[in-house]
Amino acid sequence: MSAEASKGRTYPPFEYEVGREKIREYANAVGESNPVHHDPEAARQAGFRNVVAPPMFCVVYSAGAMAPAILDPELGINLMMMVHGSQEFEWDEPVVAGDTITTESRVKDVYEKNGMKFYVFESESKNQDGRRTVKGTWTNIVRGG
Repeated sequence: MSAEASKGRTYPPFEYEVGREKIREYANAVGESNPVHHDPEAARQAGFRNVVAPPMFCVVYSAGAMAPAILDPELGINLMMMVHGSQEFEWDEPVVAGDTITTESRVKDVYEKNGMKFYVFESESKNQDGRRTVKGTWTNIVRGG
């Protein structure tokens, strides 16, 4: 598939049900000790509906939408030559335990530069109320084009 033909290609939405224990496990793994990530009462006192996920938890609930894009055989990404380029996020509505997050992904751009191929994906995640939680831009670079 040509770079031009792949731009705008979309992938099926992925739904992720956010569990309190998953938030706690993630918070512990990244060293986040703020009580709003562990204790429902502390989260409510801080104005959240439930235990709130740290912002980078978005990688957890976006993974199911991003994997089919990166692994799309029609894009032909050589995973053995791929390196992580960058991630950029715009956060909106906080994600809390009990939310159901739906993430959609698409190919934003594919281009070549200095003998390398750049694959830029965009994801958008929304909660069960249709409120956007995060927009992500994910860039992967394949060495040797």
